[in-house]
Amino acid sequence: MEKYCCTVCAYVYDPALGDPEDDIGPDTPFDALPDDWVCPVCGEGKWVFEPLAE
Repeated sequence: MEKYCCTVCAYVYDPALGDPEDDIGPDTPFDALPDDWVCPVCGEGKWVFEPLAE
């Protein structure tokens, strides 16, 4: 699964880890995150994230 990077603060969403603080379990792809999910670091929405080139 592809990782996504916040273009505002550089937080990387790793689907293998999920976002436990927001009850997003491991193995949750970025596209499956709720529309109202926000970056846990800066609070920006999903629209500021871009796929991380690996």
